[in-house]
Amino acid sequence: MSILIKSPLLCCRMKEDVHAADVLDTFSGGHIYVENNTIISAGPEEFQGTADQVIDASRMLVLPGLVNTHHHFFQTLTRNIYATQKSELFDWLITNYEIWRGISGEAFYISAKTAITELLKSGCTTTSDHLYLFPQSAETTLIDREIEAANDMGIRFQPTRGSMSLGKKEGGLPPDDVIQTEAQIIDDTYRLIRQYHDDSFGAMSRISLAPCSPFSVTPDLMKETARIAGEHHLQIHTHLAETQDEEDFCLQKMGMRPFDFMESVNWINKNAWFAHSIYLNDKEIQKGGQAGIGVAHCPSSNMRLGSGIARIREMLDAGINVGIGVDGSASNDASNMLLEMRNAMLLSRLREPRYWLGAEEVLWMATVGGALALGRDDIGQIQPGKCADITMISLDRIEYAGAQHDPAAAIVFCATMAPVDWVIVNGRVVVENRQVCGLNESKLIHDHQQISDELAIQAESETGKKLRR
Repeated sequence: MSILIKSPLLCCRMKEDVHAADVLDTFSGGHIYVENNTIISAGPEEFQGTADQVIDASRMLVLPGLVNTHHHFFQTLTRNIYATQKSELFDWLITNYEIWRGISGEAFYISAKTAITELLKSGCTTTSDHLYLFPQSAETTLIDREIEAANDMGIRFQPTRGSMSLGKKEGGLPPDDVIQTEAQIIDDTYRLIRQYHDDSFGAMSRISLAPCSPFSVTPDLMKETARIAGEHHLQIHTHLAETQDEEDFCLQKMGMRPFDFMESVNWINKNAWFAHSIYLNDKEIQKGGQAGIGVAHCPSSNMRLGSGIARIREMLDAGINVGIGVDGSASNDASNMLLEMRNAMLLSRLREPRYWLGAEEVLWMATVGGALALGRDDIGQIQPGKCADITMISLDRIEYAGAQHDPAAAIVFCATMAPVDWVIVNGRVVVENRQVCGLNESKLIHDHQQISDELAIQAESETGKKLRR
């Protein structure tokens, strides 16, 4: 199968270094030519030849597929819970755990399809997911259901085998019936690596390992996770320095700051990327940059929970690989990468002007930065030899009227009101004319909402807490 994207209004090929001149590496007119799952050529020259499918992009911005570096798919089931609308992180977690403990394997599958649909419609072609919740009432193969959903939807997927082993009984935050023993976690980790991990170029499924946070796992599990990852050349991921409460917890329980704790358990390495990372000081940012760590910047969630403003400018300048993450839909209420990009830029503007992010840097974070954070060199750019992951957005929309003086920046500065027009993943069209191919979206919405309602009603009856208005 071959695809010719013809005469783009603007194509952003992207350079690997965020500090490079013309980091977007743009051209107008010309072509992008794809064979099977690979970009063969891309440039301002006219294409000499034929293709199985030709897409006229003369009114479109063409970008590398966007990369989402942090999510919790299952949380689409608990968006806009009444009792958490004004909650900070710890209270928000405590309330949601009471709902999440009832999630079944089928609910994990449906919620994953819902999250992936939103991601695809906002131009995302590669996503990670941090699944750390394993209710004892559900089957243990929950990550398998997410992988099944990703395969069905056609998105490139980097699931993380999350974990929580430190329940309330042992001084942790989560209830004891949503955690697992460390033996269970390690056994399932090896099973998933054997069954699903693909480290080849262009892999559609690549396993990473992700203990939830310092307040839900033991130091021994953090160390063992790093060891297993080193043994199998895997990426590792966790929440880090998200709130002041987390910092206080680590100082009280471990006698050190969150970053220092991560260093003590062998996590400050090139194969690690961390969600949020709001409360890092100058020394920690410099250390992280020297080590080559990645960070998933989640601006909407950070605002929703009042967590704070991450120091993204300093991280980029230090050499940290910063990507964009939508985070879970219970702390964002959306899985929209375009919205997340806009919020990343605008949130930076609440700091002094020297720390502001521009549209170019945000576009880099959403593509190349995300790829580097996930440890991938095969995605994030429209360059010959890279995977054919491409997003196309028509500028002939009311929200872009008057904004086309800089087409690439238009999608960051302006609030998009409709899905992207085309999405290609691994050389296959998965969104065409703003519709996800082969999806009965109405049925998905109905099934998802029914599960969400049942979970909230059950939790209300068990806790007596008002979760719905």
